[in-house]
Amino acid sequence: MSDTVLQSLTLSHFRSHLAAGLRFDGRPVAIFGANGAGKTNILEAISLLSPGRGLRRAAPVDFARRPESIGWKITAETTRHEVETSAEGDAPRQTRIDGKSTPQTALSRILRQVWLVPSMDRLWIEAAEGRRRFLDRMTMSFTPDHAEAVLAYEKAMRDRNRLLRDEVQDGAWYGALEQQMAETATTIHANREAALALLVAAQDDAFPHADLTITGHDEDLAAIWHGNRRRDMAAGRTLHGPHRADLEASYAAKSMPAAQCSTGEQKALLVSLILANARALPEPPVILLDEVAAHLDADRRAALYRQLIDLRAHTIMTGTGPELFEDLGDAAQRFRVGPSVVEEG
Repeated sequence: MSDTVLQSLTLSHFRSHLAAGLRFDGRPVAIFGANGAGKTNILEAISLLSPGRGLRRAAPVDFARRPESIGWKITAETTRHEVETSAEGDAPRQTRIDGKSTPQTALSRILRQVWLVPSMDRLWIEAAEGRRRFLDRMTMSFTPDHAEAVLAYEKAMRDRNRLLRDEVQDGAWYGALEQQMAETATTIHANREAALALLVAAQDDAFPHADLTITGHDEDLAAIWHGNRRRDMAAGRTLHGPHRADLEASYAAKSMPAAQCSTGEQKALLVSLILANARALPEPPVILLDEVAAHLDADRRAALYRQLIDLRAHTIMTGTGPELFEDLGDAAQRFRVGPSVVEEG
């Protein structure tokens, strides 16, 4: 087990939870309860201990418990740090590490996380945007500075898009932004490629292997953007760059694109990549698995649990009933979630 683990979580006015506190002992965690009890809300709160909008990609105002809507706060302790993130009304969320205000990007160095939620079941057949987010989150787990590179690129691109929409003709303005974008784009692509190499190497035979490729990457982007300014101006946006890249996957044993695989095979590929991500990290991450056990057959569920125990990662799972986690025996810590209560047992 890594010496940076999640030890406790406290919620205040977050989603369905007026107040809730959980203490973790390092074992895999099984959270169970009826649909709508607030299990996923706990996972979402943990996901907000990393940069970004969490596993549901919600706005800070949506996290506030209703009808009060007076603001919300999440506090967590790890073996190294105390982390707090909160927001009031429609204000941006604030982050504090060890009592000091800090940008969200600093969270990527505190608690590395990977997660798998039901909405990701359509990852291989939805638009490329979802796969880019999936790829960038895995990349960030290996290279925390990746988040800063992506933010810098997106800021420069927004500025360039504003010039395009305003039909600004001054080439010097474009040139400065395009040079900045090209430098960060090179970093982004290198980080993504390095992450894919680690993922491919870390796949295990317990779940199907995936062949992975990044498509849509262009060399010499500065020259492309310079030559395409009129076309981009007509579109009102930048049409080339890492923001248009895609992650392609195939079921290696069948040489079949993931999008053409069965629903069960697509799920197994996702589980394989999440496990490979955790296995390839220098220290075990926090793994969030929302309702994953219910969508695996008994053999694959047992294989998943064996992998999680062997990884010694701090895994936190949800399911509707305790029977889904029987194969874990005493290796798991359990919490029951009900109306207005979270209790261990």
